[in-house]
Amino acid sequence: MDTNWDVRDLEYWDEKIREKVEEFGLSCFPQEFEVCDHFQMLGAMAYSGMPSHYPHWSYGKSYEKLKTMYDYGISGLPYEMVINSSPALAYLMRDNTLCLQILTIAHVYGHNDFFCNNFTFSSTRAELTLNLFKIHADRVRKYMEDPSIGVEKVEELLDAAHAVAIQCRRNLAIKKLSTEEDRLRLLDVAKPLADPFQNVHKRQTYVQPDLQKTPPSPEEDILLFVRDHNPYLSEWEKDLLTIVHERERYFLPQIETKIMNEGWASFWHREILNSLHLPQELHLEFLVRHNQVVRPFPRGLNPYYLGLRLWDDIKRRHDDPTPEEIEKYGKPTKTGMQAIFEVREVDRDASFLRRFLTEELMRDMDMFQYEPRGEELVVSKVSDREGWREVKETLIKNVGLGTIPVIKIEDADHGHNRVLYMRHHHDGRDLQLEYAERTLAYIQRLWGHEVMVETAVNGKKVLLAYSDKGFAVKER
Repeated sequence: MDTNWDVRDLEYWDEKIREKVEEFGLSCFPQEFEVCDHFQMLGAMAYSGMPSHYPHWSYGKSYEKLKTMYDYGISGLPYEMVINSSPALAYLMRDNTLCLQILTIAHVYGHNDFFCNNFTFSSTRAELTLNLFKIHADRVRKYMEDPSIGVEKVEELLDAAHAVAIQCRRNLAIKKLSTEEDRLRLLDVAKPLADPFQNVHKRQTYVQPDLQKTPPSPEEDILLFVRDHNPYLSEWEKDLLTIVHERERYFLPQIETKIMNEGWASFWHREILNSLHLPQELHLEFLVRHNQVVRPFPRGLNPYYLGLRLWDDIKRRHDDPTPEEIEKYGKPTKTGMQAIFEVREVDRDASFLRRFLTEELMRDMDMFQYEPRGEELVVSKVSDREGWREVKETLIKNVGLGTIPVIKIEDADHGHNRVLYMRHHHDGRDLQLEYAERTLAYIQRLWGHEVMVETAVNGKKVLLAYSDKGFAVKER
């Protein structure tokens, strides 16, 4: 395969692809590309694609692990990596063939359009991203170089912050109320409803909400709550918690839209390259590369494959519905292109699968559910008429943040002893106790007092606690 290309070839094909991007109606941030070797790509992967990132030992560990797996042929490198920023930044591997570069460039514009238009990315401030990460890196290095703080204290705090950073608000489209606004809401909710037949009905009782409790309502943002309510944290510690929280909030939409995003980019690289009328030798390689990317995995889930199948099916159901689909869903009122552009703005993976993953599509893809039994993996559910809903629900529970337990702070002064009391919103999946112990230890390090989480293990209500005496499990 031909690797004899230069930057002028990339510029030529980038211009051709941008013409197609405009023709198809995609709307993107300005796009920049960097050509890198495999060492630079490994470094970008360790730093989540960011050209500038605050230092921490875990990123060096990640680089060494990625490099070792690459050197021994255990894993390869991605064809590309693209950052949600404005201008968007993408890395191209120097050793890729010209066809693969063309495919990658088209794929990147698909991601770019998704970043620019999907609602989950609207709060990421793409125009500030690169500068923001650089400012964060400079601040962390400043603390490390400060003789009164130093590397050890900074990395110890970052360890704790990284452990709980994902425990944050999941739907940024919902406005977060201030403490005072939340108390007013609780007062309003507690008021009895107006009843014109009060003389006949039993008198409604008024339950006074506890307005002294902090937080007034359960709180998801653990890092921000600790930052704002632990008076013993110094300013540099509060700043580090803010930096880690902002980093996590930036990556949250990418976690929530992996299937949609990769399927969307795959859909558009296919459409764009098919419309370019590539020379035969490039087109044949494109077919091979495309099929390698979107093929189903023998075990596990390929988000490129699943996402592309759903986008194709949404478009088909609007452009060429079957009589059964017309009877079930009604006659389409928009074209397939109109439908997919609308969906790419308003959904995330969980809602995308819930709305558009049909029984017929699941059966066509031979989707099934498996689970470990002893040392073997056994198929437990298949997408037949009895089992497809359960397979679908299991899938939805395991995409995006569905694999992250929902834990909220209930009381920051439990027992009037500054104990941080949290509750795990159990969905049938128990916490893994070894991880719970280590995570609670980190929260206790940040809070400075005993921390507890109410949960269930093997069907029994328990209280997991961590204090200066260590970890304890108590039955409720």
